[in-house]
Amino acid sequence: MTIRFGIWIDNEERDAASGRYFASIDPSNGQPWAEVAAGGAADVDAAVKSSQLAFDNAEWRWMEPSARRRLLLNIAARIRANIDELAEVESRDAGKLLKECRLHVEAASEWFEYFAGMTDKVCGQTIPSDAGVFNYTTLEPYGVVGAIVPGNSPLLLTVWKLAPALAAGNTVVVKPSEYTSGSIITLMRKLVDLLPPGVINVVCGDGVEAGSAMVDHQGIRKIFFTGGPGHGAAVAQGAGKRLVSTILELGGKSANIVFADAQREKALAGVMAGVFAATGQTCMAGSRVLIEESIFDEFVATLVERTKSIRIGHPAGADTDVGPIGTQKQLDRVAGLVERALADGARLLTGGKRAEVPGHAGGYYYEPTILVGTSNQDYICREEIFGPVMTIMPFKTDAEALAIANDSDFGLVAGLWTSDLYRAQEFSRKLDVGTVFLNLYRKVAPQTPFGGRGNSGYGRENGFAVMNEYMQIKSVLMDVDRDRIQNPFTMRVGSAR
Repeated sequence: MTIRFGIWIDNEERDAASGRYFASIDPSNGQPWAEVAAGGAADVDAAVKSSQLAFDNAEWRWMEPSARRRLLLNIAARIRANIDELAEVESRDAGKLLKECRLHVEAASEWFEYFAGMTDKVCGQTIPSDAGVFNYTTLEPYGVVGAIVPGNSPLLLTVWKLAPALAAGNTVVVKPSEYTSGSIITLMRKLVDLLPPGVINVVCGDGVEAGSAMVDHQGIRKIFFTGGPGHGAAVAQGAGKRLVSTILELGGKSANIVFADAQREKALAGVMAGVFAATGQTCMAGSRVLIEESIFDEFVATLVERTKSIRIGHPAGADTDVGPIGTQKQLDRVAGLVERALADGARLLTGGKRAEVPGHAGGYYYEPTILVGTSNQDYICREEIFGPVMTIMPFKTDAEALAIANDSDFGLVAGLWTSDLYRAQEFSRKLDVGTVFLNLYRKVAPQTPFGGRGNSGYGRENGFAVMNEYMQIKSVLMDVDRDRIQNPFTMRVGSAR
């Protein structure tokens, strides 16, 4: 029986208006494993209208904060009850390690639990004003918001948007990656009895048809996008034509800096996890590794030895360390970037080619790769790789390390490994990024704001800060002076009386 994932509107799974489906490819073997509905403009329009009706419905729009909190907690519990199925679908669809997918699904429930607590914590202000005027602000949801999510961690990155959006009282239309829609539709099937129809709608499809239609739709009041900088710029430009704001969480080219006084074992593990975990397919991958010159040779030798022992295999394998890259297109891009780097003079220490996994011919596997002899101006040191490839460069001084780290068009995260508290604080101030990891790497949490600078985007996800992105301020000024009559031809300015 063919596994099918339709689009999701009004708490129902249905065919796209086109009636077309496209194949979803299993990255572990390069073979189709499911079919996904090819949504387009008509489906986006239906989804937005449904979400607008849900937003206008008093059942949702004026839901008591305590009831909204209970709803989000119920969603969290439902996710926890279905960890195995959700993880298996995501692993099959995205090629991520099954054990990591399980952690991501569990984390998704934690996101809903955290933001359940926000429903009665977001407050307006009382503003000091003139005598006789009571001035206060309220925070209100936008209405229908759009969420465009990538294929590397589709379920968790969708929940990053859903949990605060619902806590704030919005309704949401989701456009998942055309490569990885399965886990999101599976989640909606599990939540059908919890959510009012239209609160979350999902339109599967590619960026050209479904994604562009979402950006252009007049009914979507704000767009949250996670993906590459090129697509992010197009989303911002399209939304800007409608005077609609965007939050963009884009790529990275993050520096992971190791000083001689670092705890060696922690630094080695952190550098490897920073690039090879998730097969390098994460926006925060620490693909530019900077090593202090005095320990460079020894550190790199150990790193190469351990990299050669990494176990490449099927995502469901209990002993697999690194699985496949998500798509054939991305596999070809990674291989091309490495070939270009070698042609530009880089030296290969290990990896550098496709990997063959017994019993899984045709899978999109690539060996964990280490390159040295690169300059920070080389193409591979400027562009996001999104694969298991690191470049390693030496540095002599703190100033040199900081200059190399900040010499990038991206500004998402940076890692620092040192035992010097003063250096840690100085670098935390001077690194031009949204997040600094000190003696750890690749750590996210629902309570911690996350986002970038430069080509890594703008705005923040997670934490209390993200609630401001899902709500808009309304100012209210009330006359509380019974006797005063305002001159109809003048406006009071400031504290003038």
